[in-house]
Amino acid sequence: MSESGLRERKKQRMYQVVSDIAIRLFLEKGFDAVSVAEVAAAAEISKPTLFRYFPAKEDLVLHRIADHEGEAARVVAEAEGDPVEALRRHFLAGLERCDPVTGLNDDPRVLAFHRLLYGTPSLVARAYAHQERSEAALAEVLGGDLDARLAAGQIMAVRRILAMENWRRIAAGERVADVRADAVAAAERAFGWLAAGLPPGIRSGTR
Repeated sequence: MSESGLRERKKQRMYQVVSDIAIRLFLEKGFDAVSVAEVAAAAEISKPTLFRYFPAKEDLVLHRIADHEGEAARVVAEAEGDPVEALRRHFLAGLERCDPVTGLNDDPRVLAFHRLLYGTPSLVARAYAHQERSEAALAEVLGGDLDARLAAGQIMAVRRILAMENWRRIAAGERVADVRADAVAAAERAFGWLAAGLPPGIRSGTR
C-alpha cells in the first residue's frame, strides 16, 4: 500500500475511534453534559486536533451515518433505467438486512444511538443539513434542474419518513419481526406513488 493510502487509513481509524469514544460518553452522560475537551482527553488527543477532524461537536455523532450521505445519488448513478425502481430495490434490501438507516433494527446499541440522535435538538438540526446535502447530490444526478430538485425532495422525504416510522415502532417496544411486513408494504406503496407521480423523464432515467 502506498504512503498516501496508509495515511488515509490512519485518518479513517482516527475518525472512527474518536467518534466511538464521543458517542459512548454522550450515551453515558448526555450530549450537552459532555464537553469537547472531555472527549479529546478521553481520546488522548488535543482539542485542536479533535477540531481538525470534527469541525463541530455534533459531527462526532453524525460521523456514524456519514457513509450514507449521498447514498441515494450513488444508487441512481450506478443504476440502469428507472431511478425510483433502483431506490425501491435498495431500500427493500436494507429492510431485509435490518440496516439501521431504514429504522428496522432493534439492536440495543442502534436504539440507543437513535435516541441520542433524535432526542438532541442540535443533532437533529445537524442531521437535517446531512439530509439537505444528500438531497442536493441526488438532484444533481437526476438532472440538476427544478424537476430534478422537486423529485429529489420527494424521494428523500419518503426514505426519511419510512425510516422514522420503523424506528418509532421499534423504539416503542415492537419487535422487528412484527414490524417487517408493514415496513415492506409501506415502502412498496410509497415508492409506487413516487413512480406514478414523478416526471416521465425522471422515472425512465433518460434525462
